[in-house]
Amino acid sequence: MTQSETDGGVRRSVLDTAPIVEGSNARQAFRNTVDLARLTDTLGYHRYWVPEHHSMRGVASAAPAVLVGRLAEATRGMRVGSGGVLLPNHSPLIIAEQFGTLEALYPGRIDLGLGRALGGPSRAASAIRRTGEGQRGFAEQLRELLSYFDECEPKPGTVTAVPAIGNRPQPWILGTSVASAELAATAGLPYAVAHHLNPECGELLQVYRERFQPSEGVPTPRSLVSVSVIAADSDARAEWLAGPTRLKILSRLKGNRIRLPAPEDAAKVHYSSEERATVDHHTRGLMAGSLQTVGQKLNVLIKHFHPGEIMVTTPIYHHGDRRRSYELVAEVGGDAQ
Repeated sequence: MTQSETDGGVRRSVLDTAPIVEGSNARQAFRNTVDLARLTDTLGYHRYWVPEHHSMRGVASAAPAVLVGRLAEATRGMRVGSGGVLLPNHSPLIIAEQFGTLEALYPGRIDLGLGRALGGPSRAASAIRRTGEGQRGFAEQLRELLSYFDECEPKPGTVTAVPAIGNRPQPWILGTSVASAELAATAGLPYAVAHHLNPECGELLQVYRERFQPSEGVPTPRSLVSVSVIAADSDARAEWLAGPTRLKILSRLKGNRIRLPAPEDAAKVHYSSEERATVDHHTRGLMAGSLQTVGQKLNVLIKHFHPGEIMVTTPIYHHGDRRRSYELVAEVGGDAQ
């Protein structure tokens, strides 16, 4: 593990979709998110990211800029940001104005993670991308976006994102493909890899590090790996808490999208051997277990991928159990320190 990547240790951070579980609603999901942000801030987590998703009944996080502002107000030490804003959905000018405003209000604490995924079903993307913005190349959009944060005097008659000038958040490129790794490398930006979506992501980090070109403020490669973790006081309880995630994934694969069910309900479902094999394959990146078990799994991941940071997402039905999971991950020792 290189010093440039770790700065002496691997940081822990949070990725939170503000999940709307079965029987709940967006209002409660946001209350839980603010509460979790406050808790993880006191536990020493480094940053807290919320994504952009649309028309997904189990996800409340659809407007990152709005939610980031609330989280920045509710916390004190951690960085907060988007994980991420989907650039093809928006005008770069609008994103620059929103996140420039956030950086001006909370200087030195705002991250701007950027991705290019649809962020939901194709019909939702079509409803959002009506102006043709999504037809432009991602790299072209990125260059325009970053230009709005320049502190140099703009030329007369040019469009400016006034609150963004001199108030640049830390940009990150998010991805699960070689193309995103190459873009992050050539732009000299930090790179966030979604292991929870693509467990075989080692090649992406290798490409990123080999092709990285230093930039102002980012002289060496800087990466984080997002992982799905469910920690509990015993392996058996962690597996029980993971039941809803496994059932939700199986339902999605069968074409039935459901909200995360209660573990009590998920435990009543019996899988065929074929269904069990399918679920095991699609949840192979999920780390579930006690403090000791999760610690061992995280240390294996860190030794394999050498990230500077791990970003934990935790799909658990009961908010109290989700809080407990983050408390346990904060205690993981060894190489994860």
